[in-house]
Amino acid sequence: MSAHHHHHDHHHFAHVQGDRRLLLAIAVNLALTVAQAVAGIISGSLAMIADAVHNFSDAGALILAWAARRIARRPAHPGMSFGYGRAEIVAAFANYVALVLIALWLVWEGILRILAPQPVEGWIVVIVAGIALAVDATTAALTWRMARESVNVRAAFLHNLADALGSVGVMVAGGLILLFGWWVVDPIVTFGIAGYILWHAAVELGPVMRMLMLGAPPGLDPGEVREAMRSVEGVEDVHHLHLWQIDEHRTSLEAHVVQAPDAPPGLRRRIVEMLGQRFDIGHATLQMESREEACGEGAERGDAPGARGGAARS
Repeated sequence: MSAHHHHHDHHHFAHVQGDRRLLLAIAVNLALTVAQAVAGIISGSLAMIADAVHNFSDAGALILAWAARRIARRPAHPGMSFGYGRAEIVAAFANYVALVLIALWLVWEGILRILAPQPVEGWIVVIVAGIALAVDATTAALTWRMARESVNVRAAFLHNLADALGSVGVMVAGGLILLFGWWVVDPIVTFGIAGYILWHAAVELGPVMRMLMLGAPPGLDPGEVREAMRSVEGVEDVHHLHLWQIDEHRTSLEAHVVQAPDAPPGLRRRIVEMLGQRFDIGHATLQMESREEACGEGAERGDAPGARGGAARS
């Protein structure tokens, strides 16, 4: 078997194993959601019901992550020349928006509970929250490795992580209600869960939005890239420079390059190789121009559309 086929088979096996782990995590979370909802209604615990709703969102997030992974693996075609990799970015965005909406709903429900207190059965809360914590830990173990490599799975993982901490909070609330009758702890814990969710969503949503808005990759300075291109022998100027991420692992560049009259052969190839080696830019589209063909000075900012004809692709 060739090295290429071995590499392909390894990736296929990893994808299949990842899909199976996600499906198992989905099944476990759906079962737990039903148990938590029933226990929350019986015990009268808002924090338990809130945890059940959030756990249901965990299952939904995992389903969305699983579907996006499968869509992202579809091959590119003329109508989708970059492929379907950004499906995972869209799924991550949807999951983070869902987290924000859930957190705001929890805050609203907590306020209502403070205004209209209800009795809470502490033992049911503690027992079911303990079971939920075990399930959350299992789900985290199933998705942790994939979450390090995929913003899509990481969004689903953070759903689960927030739910695990929510279960700990619910257990603390149930214990304090049992020991001291402090019913007010229930909505306070709910506020804590909501705050934690909002904080995580705020941290993670920015990079996802940046990819969707075709922003330059974080940590990659367009000015530095421009100067590196200008330093290549035979390059007189670089303008209409655009950097964006196709997905979280692939960066693209588009630019107009003005070449000197005495530029050595293979200039475009040398620029492309430099971009790949120094900045890990895997796809570069360069329009090579002479001095007479060069665009106006306004293109220097990179905010003008520029000409598209005659581009040379790597």
